[in-house]
Amino acid sequence: MMDNFWIWAKPRLAVDKKLWITYCIVYFAWGMGMNWVGQQLEIARFTFWWQVITCYILYMVPISLLLRGLPFHQQYAYGLVAMGLLEFGGYALETSYAYPDNLLDHLFNERNFSLGMALFFALYFPLGNALVSKIYGLFFGK
Repeated sequence: MMDNFWIWAKPRLAVDKKLWITYCIVYFAWGMGMNWVGQQLEIARFTFWWQVITCYILYMVPISLLLRGLPFHQQYAYGLVAMGLLEFGGYALETSYAYPDNLLDHLFNERNFSLGMALFFALYFPLGNALVSKIYGLFFGK
């Protein structure tokens, strides 16, 4: 089964190095920005700043590359699974911190906090792929 996955995944990950770098720059900036916003609004934050690298670059960039080219709804659906696992793990391991009584707790209640975060952040995959495609096309052509 894993052999079939690697047969499918390997060519999707074997892209131009400039595309990898574009993804890494965009997602790193996006991750730092979202971590900052989460802190300023006292919603949630990473325990350590470098988790932006592990989550956004080492986790989300390869997933984005795997989902690239799929229709929006498929990228979102697969992204929802990926972000659900990430959100669950982050809060279960306490490597992410949700501020008590935060804005999202008030809107959706605290039992729905992680679900709300996963539903929101799953949009990163289709939106991130579209953004990186535009930036890459602008700088390097297609």
